[in-house]
Amino acid sequence: MESTPIVSRPRRLIAGNWKMNGTGEALREIEAMAAAAGDLACDLVLCPPSTLVERAARLVRGTSLRIGAQDCHAQPAGAFTGDISAEMLVEAGASHVIVGHSERRMAYAEASALVAAKTRAAYRAGLVAIICVGETEAERDAGRALGVVAEQLAGSLPDDATAQNTAIAYEPVWAIGTGRVPAEEQIAEIHAAMRQGLLARFSTAGAEMRLLYGGSVKAGNAASIFAVPHVDGALVGGASLKAEDFLGIARAA
Repeated sequence: MESTPIVSRPRRLIAGNWKMNGTGEALREIEAMAAAAGDLACDLVLCPPSTLVERAARLVRGTSLRIGAQDCHAQPAGAFTGDISAEMLVEAGASHVIVGHSERRMAYAEASALVAAKTRAAYRAGLVAIICVGETEAERDAGRALGVVAEQLAGSLPDDATAQNTAIAYEPVWAIGTGRVPAEEQIAEIHAAMRQGLLARFSTAGAEMRLLYGGSVKAGNAASIFAVPHVDGALVGGASLKAEDFLGIARAA
């Protein structure tokens, strides 16, 4: 693959995904994160479960910590029992939303077309979409990692994506929650290919979209991951549940 030019890096984005973890007691961790966020040279976003979004958003008001959500429905309203629209998330105080996480793609059979529809819903409501892509272990072993990620990216990213309304998180499925982290060369290869694709499709906007890495990111390995070309931040899972761990990653940025 031909080399991809490295543009000046945007301010890094560190996003935390709590998944189905956290009750009211966890607000103390969010409070500690908010207290430290202003001293960080990066953007910090935390995505707790939907039951905590409104309380967390009130708690961090006036700080630089932003609160996001973990998913949204493509429609603004309707007979969709158990779902939450992007507009509802904005009303609750969210500024970002994760879409297309591998756990949604696999467990709920969400195709890239649906991810794109949810992304458009995020734009419609004024949310920043964090779009997730990534290959399974079988796909990587078959030599299909680049193709799978390119296909997911092309199918999940609407034509009106910009650097202001979109971040993209590469999360190899086999590294999520396993403690396994790809070699830096593997991360670099995927991120360079994503950047190249974005440049070809979006020109300047593609150069400015933030590309995050996710998958067993911890304070101990964050600095080396952030040193990889085209890595503009991280999407953090388990290490975002505790303020000390999450802030350690953010400080490495």
